[in-house]
Amino acid sequence: MRNSISKLFAAGAALSLAACAAPEEAAEGEETAAEGEGTEAEAAGTIVDVASGNEDFSTLVTAVTAAELGETLSGEGPFTVFAPTNAAFEKLGDQVAELTKPENKETLAAVLTYHVVPGKVVAADVAKLIEEGEGEATVETVQGDALSIKMEGDQVVLTDAKGGTSTVTATDVEASNGVIHVIDTVIMPAG
Repeated sequence: MRNSISKLFAAGAALSLAACAAPEEAAEGEETAAEGEGTEAEAAGTIVDVASGNEDFSTLVTAVTAAELGETLSGEGPFTVFAPTNAAFEKLGDQVAELTKPENKETLAAVLTYHVVPGKVVAADVAKLIEEGEGEATVETVQGDALSIKMEGDQVVLTDAKGGTSTVTATDVEASNGVIHVIDTVIMPAG
C-alpha cells in the first residue's frame, strides 16, 4: 500500500509541475487550465504567506522562523502541510518555548517537517487514499517518519509516530506552492 501512496504523491507532484508550465500551443486569447486554476492560489501566495496572513497560525509562523524553514516552505514545492493552529500549540504548554530555543532548532525542524508531505494532496486525494487502504492510509512525511490517516465518523484523524492523534478541522487552503489542511493538535515524530 505504501508504494501506491508514493505513486499517488509522485503523480500529484508531476501534475502540479505540469500545470505550472502553460502550453505554448494555446490559441491567442484562450486561457489555459493552468492559468485559470492557479490564479487564486497564486494570489494567496506561498504556504508561508498564507500562514503569515492568518492570526490563527502565528505560533506556527514563529516556529517556522525559529527552525529557519521559511525559505524552504516558500520554495517551489508542491507541499501538503497539516498546519496546527495556535490552540493546537497551546496544548503543548511550556514545550513550545523550549522547542523554539536556538539550541533546539534541529528538534523543532523535525517536528515541523513531520507536518509536511511532499506533493499537493487535496482532501479528495486523502479520501481516496483512505478508501484504497480499507479505512486507513500511511503517508511518508518530509521528516521521514510515517503518518497514519483514517476516518473516524465524518472526520479525518491523523495518528502520529507516538500514537497521538489530531483531527483535520479545515481542508484545501490553497497556496501557490501547495495546500494546507488545518489540524487541532501538533503531531510528533518518533524521535
